[in-house]
Amino acid sequence: MSGSARVKSVLSGDTLILQSVKSAGLEKTLALAYVSAPRLKREGDEPFAFQSRDFLRKATVGKEVKFQVLYTVPNTNREYGLVLLPNGESLLEKTVSEGWVKVREDAGKRENQPDNETTIEKLKELEVTASTERKGVWCASDDGRIETNYEYPPASEAVGFLEKHKGRTVSGIIERVIAGDRAAIRLFLGPKLHQELVVLIAGVRTPLTKRVDASGNEQLAEEYGEQAKSFVESRLLQRSVDVTLLDLSPQSQFIGNVIHPQSGNIAEALLKQGLGRCQDFHSTMIGSSMVRLRAAEKHARENRLHLWKDHVVKVPTSNPRDAIVTRIVNADTIFVRNKAGVEKKINLSSVRQPKPTDPKQAPFQAEAKEFLRKKLIGKHVVVTIDGKRAATEGYDEREMTTVIFNNKNVALSLVENGWASAVKHGRRDEDRSPIYDELLAAEVAAQRDQKGMYAPKPPASSKLVEVSENITKAKAYLSFLQRQKRIPAVVDFVSSGSRFKVIIPRESVRLTLVLGGIRAPRTARNPAEESEPFGPEALEYASRRCMQRDVEIDVIDIDRVGGFIGTMYVNRENVAKGLVEEGLAAVHHYSAEKSGNGNELFAAEKRAKEARKGLWHDWSPEDDGENSYDSPVNVVATEEVVEPRTDYRDIIITNIDDQGRLKVQVVGTGTSALEEMMTAFKNFHLLPQNNKGLEGPPRVGELVAAKFTDDNSFYRARVRHVNREAREVEVMYIDYGNSEKLPFSRLRPLSQPQFQTAKLMPQAIDASLSFIQFPTVLHYAQESVDALGQMTNGKQLVANVDYVGSDGALYLTLYDPKESDRSESSINAELVSEGLAMVALKLRPFERAYPAKLNTLKEREALAKGERKGMWEYGDITED
Repeated sequence: MSGSARVKSVLSGDTLILQSVKSAGLEKTLALAYVSAPRLKREGDEPFAFQSRDFLRKATVGKEVKFQVLYTVPNTNREYGLVLLPNGESLLEKTVSEGWVKVREDAGKRENQPDNETTIEKLKELEVTASTERKGVWCASDDGRIETNYEYPPASEAVGFLEKHKGRTVSGIIERVIAGDRAAIRLFLGPKLHQELVVLIAGVRTPLTKRVDASGNEQLAEEYGEQAKSFVESRLLQRSVDVTLLDLSPQSQFIGNVIHPQSGNIAEALLKQGLGRCQDFHSTMIGSSMVRLRAAEKHARENRLHLWKDHVVKVPTSNPRDAIVTRIVNADTIFVRNKAGVEKKINLSSVRQPKPTDPKQAPFQAEAKEFLRKKLIGKHVVVTIDGKRAATEGYDEREMTTVIFNNKNVALSLVENGWASAVKHGRRDEDRSPIYDELLAAEVAAQRDQKGMYAPKPPASSKLVEVSENITKAKAYLSFLQRQKRIPAVVDFVSSGSRFKVIIPRESVRLTLVLGGIRAPRTARNPAEESEPFGPEALEYASRRCMQRDVEIDVIDIDRVGGFIGTMYVNRENVAKGLVEEGLAAVHHYSAEKSGNGNELFAAEKRAKEARKGLWHDWSPEDDGENSYDSPVNVVATEEVVEPRTDYRDIIITNIDDQGRLKVQVVGTGTSALEEMMTAFKNFHLLPQNNKGLEGPPRVGELVAAKFTDDNSFYRARVRHVNREAREVEVMYIDYGNSEKLPFSRLRPLSQPQFQTAKLMPQAIDASLSFIQFPTVLHYAQESVDALGQMTNGKQLVANVDYVGSDGALYLTLYDPKESDRSESSINAELVSEGLAMVALKLRPFERAYPAKLNTLKEREALAKGERKGMWEYGDITED
């Protein structure tokens, strides 16, 4: 019998497995006639057994040869014959001449062997030559022994074996292909040491092949299982490969990359043919190489190859679109508003917040949500929909999205910091993040570094005290909160346009805050109620501006049910003023004056009326009657009676803001103590050992030492705003009142007892000029502020404290001792005379207690109007 076949594998130095060229399922075992080679045995290989087989393997595997069967041994049915290599060379003669087989002593003498004396004589001559030249098994310098361990390391030793060889590229030979995604591999651990291992091919999972289970029952192969196995066999069986062990499976099986020196990664080849799927579990082991495997799988999907024959190519759900984050539900769910103003809830693809059902993760839910709130609330992001999850029991349909902020994937930021975990998708789940492999790797890194919810200890629980629970509890906190200015807080809930639930983190309290000075229309609280006109619009505006935002609040008073009345600022903008300016709230005269923001609220309402906004959509000038506080009809009967004061103090103005509000220092023991403290303060920060920055990012409201830009000296300051991305803060210098933005590097801790506010209170006091208001037109207002600065800059002034507000703010009449020779010659009056200020349109109650001053100021205002000075250059701007 003779024919052609492809050499599938080699059993030993004299035996081959031949595979039919026409039908891969037909195989034949053929031994070379007249010769024998050393044997590979599990109990111990014979000397030169591996070398002999390896010579035959390299010479024949994968090649098409011609063969002739010469005889068959009856009791074993084993066939013996001759093989010709593709170049026509006799394989039998080649192996003998290289010394890797020996001619049998009984060659040609058995009854079943053909009488071929010429061939046998030639083989013996070649053997003598090989022996003389010390080739192959005749080598005198090598004993030919290789220690081969065929036993698979037990689970107890597998970890140690992996640690020893992990990450090393080891040469080897594929001895047996078990399935498309696993093979038995002989690893060359040393020149004389081999180890046979079953290795799972990293990154790919192929269908199962036909197998017998533990009960002895035969399990049929899955579709394409045998084809995947055959694909690998045809390319790798008994080929030399490079193996890199990566990890162990949960069943303690070794996982590794298997690379053919010419053809590359077999996993990629399988995936490209559609004979396997990406194994997500291996992603963190493979790292960046997973990108190539995903691309190969994508190619098979798009071309509907084999496993993907019924695949429906997914149409992109949406293009990237801009949106603003309006609310954080938890660490994987947010609300965004698009350019059209439509708000919708979205989920972050492939990540999950700390599990509420996991005792180790649940305590970190609040911190994870706060991380996302600080990062995203109110920020512009780019949203791309990756897919949709159908509605299930307890869940509505959900859009799974990728959200990008500052060119960084938000889900990746969460996972990197340990505030979310990567979802373990099912193999058919394609609605996943486009950077899923990066998420898996980031999760492993966060666990290793014990970040976020993987920290060894849960965060200390801080239960919020509900201080608006009742009027008694609110009163207990009122004076404490009144003493503080611009308290950092977070809006937790918006009840209506002017009513909020606010959390003060540093005090661990939550309170109800009612905006003072305005009245916003009511919103229906249930379907049975009806909202007042523009109530829903006011609620929507307040929610959009304030929901979950970092804010600052000033507490003025409490109402009858325990709500705190005060002012709220978002990014230094008065929320009440914004509502009034949009026509979504009206000014409440008495409380507006009490809040100290009356002027700006009245000016905002005037602008809203003139623009016919909101509540004032059908307003006309005739609708407003006499509205001056000078008129008795506007004086509330319950107003306190204020007596005029004569209280002169020496002051220095340290800061004037854009609205003309002042920060002043009262000259005396406080300023003397400040000078002494500042000398010690500057000397302290000149010492190198005190030049250490903050241990972590600063917090809003924290007291720090800040290095002022103009003179590079340190001063006491309070943090007003933190931008962690830019590593920048806004601080207010508590002894001078001015503010500026600084990098984190210009801050130092303020923990020394001798510099604390308990030792010396902040010396910058809030103050305003009595009886007058600056123009509301921006150009004139800036001119007035500049003029006031020129009149007061660097001077020690005299001020009469006309009134002290409940919040400690001073209302002043200012005098320059070098210029003012009588009580009427005040800086307040000078501003009015030059048309840089006007007599306040809405007088505060205390201001009506000074009729002589008011009359003088009104006379000066009339002269300024007549001479068209300052704001009056085009006529009386107060006229309708």
